[in-house]
Amino acid sequence: MTTRFRHSAGFGRRMEYWLIGQMLREGLDVYVPLVDDFGIDAVIRKHDNNFVEVQIKARSHNVKEGDAALFAAIVHPMPRKDYYFVFYSERLDSMWIMSSEEFIAEGVQNKTGKNVGKRSIWFNGTKTDVTTGRKVEYPKPRYNQYLARDFSIFRQVTDLVVTPSVEEGNAGLE
Repeated sequence: MTTRFRHSAGFGRRMEYWLIGQMLREGLDVYVPLVDDFGIDAVIRKHDNNFVEVQIKARSHNVKEGDAALFAAIVHPMPRKDYYFVFYSERLDSMWIMSSEEFIAEGVQNKTGKNVGKRSIWFNGTKTDVTTGRKVEYPKPRYNQYLARDFSIFRQVTDLVVTPSVEEGNAGLE
């Protein structure tokens, strides 16, 4: 039982660093807080030296069938300015990026039970493949506007113009 918890906790941390690494490769000025007290996994410097806060949530390929992109029991009571969620599903190899306001508008808030007040969002659906008869998970088209292949949304909200530096192999600012 301890091994499973340690594996799942390790998965989340590995995915955070992997996605932060992708942000760095795209030239974003990213910093990682030492303590995760306020649901902040990374901060990205804006052109005016203020920051965008980022919370990363990831689901592994080992989750229950049908739950590949279910992100549940998230504590987020009210909108936060310059706060974004990055949701990643390993099994679907898909990523959704939403602002705090978008997450509150699109997600659901639990009204009863042990997770009352917490929020959830389910980016995937399931359907039966007519040729194989097997259940197949797919990203719900309802959330297509949040699907992201890169972190260009953060270049837009930070007003940064980033180009890769060919000589150094690093990203630089124009």
